[in-house]
Amino acid sequence: MPHAILVETGLEGGASVAAYAAELPGCAVFGATDAEATGEMPRRVAAFVDWLRAAGERAPTFVGDNWYEVERAAASAGTRASFSLDELPPDTDEFDRYLRWLELAREVLADALDAAGEPAEVDGLAAIEGQDRALAAELGADAPDPGGESIDRLYAARDALMAALQAAGPTADGVRRAIRLAIADDLRLAAQLQRR
Repeated sequence: MPHAILVETGLEGGASVAAYAAELPGCAVFGATDAEATGEMPRRVAAFVDWLRAAGERAPTFVGDNWYEVERAAASAGTRASFSLDELPPDTDEFDRYLRWLELAREVLADALDAAGEPAEVDGLAAIEGQDRALAAELGADAPDPGGESIDRLYAARDALMAALQAAGPTADGVRRAIRLAIADDLRLAAQLQRR
């Protein structure tokens, strides 16, 4: 059976490409080229599904490795791409499930940060923090920069995003996109830290 991939180009000044599994918000592969990102999708989906099931979450079963690109969009000037799927609101059950996935991704990142040692030296924290504040603002929430240590700012931004998602609910514009990006970026940074 065919499965859809969304491709985001132009990340990090054009240095990387992201491929997202359309059926699993937050399941992403980041690579230097389209082929690298999309080619790893079957393995990434299998690992993502195993991660969800190990955490007690319900996850779909995928038959076959027929993953193909259905949509492409470019990131621009610090703004991540949106896809047509992002415009479809999740139903209430999906929304609740996706929020649990976001909490799980946050736990993975928190564990990786703890294991990494000094968080102020971790590349990527400021980018995730800024993006979380921007996503919360897009959802209509106030997410000011509280100042302080990088890890404190990260967790404050995380709390602001979660509060914004909960207040917005499943039908608000941008909810699916915010969840997709937050999960994908948390898991990406956690994987980078774990490889150190």
